[in-house]
Amino acid sequence: MRTCALEHITTAQDARPVLREELDRYNNRQVHSTTKEIPSLRFERAQSAGNTLFRPFSPPKPYTCPEDVFCLRETRRVSGYRRISLFKHDIEVPNVQLYEEVEVHLIPDMLRQVMDIRIWWNDQMVHSVTYPLQEFHIHF
Repeated sequence: MRTCALEHITTAQDARPVLREELDRYNNRQVHSTTKEIPSLRFERAQSAGNTLFRPFSPPKPYTCPEDVFCLRETRRVSGYRRISLFKHDIEVPNVQLYEEVEVHLIPDMLRQVMDIRIWWNDQMVHSVTYPLQEFHIHF
């Protein structure tokens, strides 16, 4: 904040380069007052010694990919016609007993502009389908 005030920077866009420089200085050049070490060097040493709580991510079972963990979720009940209704789409759900609840994973893909829909029942993915993203109106 001091640097922005001294340089008369008032917008977030103009402050971004200042923040990047400050992060680089703090992490890579400044000796920390408590540890008396440069934070990035201390972290690298801890990682190489295996002395860190950071672990590789692996999705919990039954999921096979991170998208099934970090997604929007809905629950729907399968109709007598083995279908669910979702955002004005009537989606067939094969191999699921009638009137059972299924877990619907909504995975927006901004690059492809699509919504991947993965339907789970009894810890198994039973169906997936993809629709154009603009057909979904999700508000947070």
